Amino acid sequence: MIRTLLTAATLLTTLPAAAQEVESQTDVDVAGIISQISTQMGEMSMTMPTATGGPEFKEVLRFEPWQMLGDLFRDDVVLLMRHGPTDWSMRDVSDVAPTDCANQRVMTDAGKHQMLELGALLVANEIVPGRIAVSEWCRNQETLEALRQGMIMANSSSISGLEIETVPDLNLLLSLQGAPNVTNMRQLISDWNGSGGNGPLLVISHFTNIQELTEFSVYEGEILIIDPKRNNRVLGYLRLKSAAPDVGHFDESVAVTANGG
Repeated sequence: MIRTLLTAATLLTTLPAAAQEVESQTDVDVAGIISQISTQMGEMSMTMPTATGGPEFKEVLRFEPWQMLGDLFRDDVVLLMRHGPTDWSMRDVSDVAPTDCANQRVMTDAGKHQMLELGALLVANEIVPGRIAVSEWCRNQETLEALRQGMIMANSSSISGLEIETVPDLNLLLSLQGAPNVTNMRQLISDWNGSGGNGPLLVISHFTNIQELTEFSVYEGEILIIDPKRNNRVLGYLRLKSAAPDVGHFDESVAVTANGG
């Protein structure tokens, strides 16, 4: 695997050493590329040969602020993620159980492919979780599976030995069998110190939980970078370029405009 960092020369000397390196590993079929596209925003892309009949990769990851770049490679940060894009023509049935996939909103096929690309982009650019904690809800479990597939496609050994745990405390806030509050979710994040040295903690939860905890409104598939060492401060975000507000949690006119009408 190869990760290449493309930045303005004047900024290189200000970046942490981990972010300045141009690293080469044995898997040369995948290359991650990091570039600065504005004063505050960076972009992660990748080159990955696609086998005949295999999935096509078009997405790029954007992150902000650019100054957060070095923090993205720390083992002791938390990647707090909302599940991937879902079908908003299907709403959750009242009091639906978290594992009742037939009666709740689930991911679209396009959303699953986007999360597959997200997983591949993370691994290609050497952001590999050391542990994953995920809600029981079907859309979150689907997100996890798509991410895993993408990670494996980028590097077949990338998640070897990865600890994955389904955590009811991450379930949809105040729903049936959901989390009554974000107290345990906050503690899960606060306790993370990256002591294993295998990568950050990835937490896959829901809009309502994340908003209650951070006061940020996140798109489907968006990741907030949390620093437990700084009282769970939000350092910035990481999301696909195609990510957009949804009709369920954002003003309808904004959501419609963002999705092309």
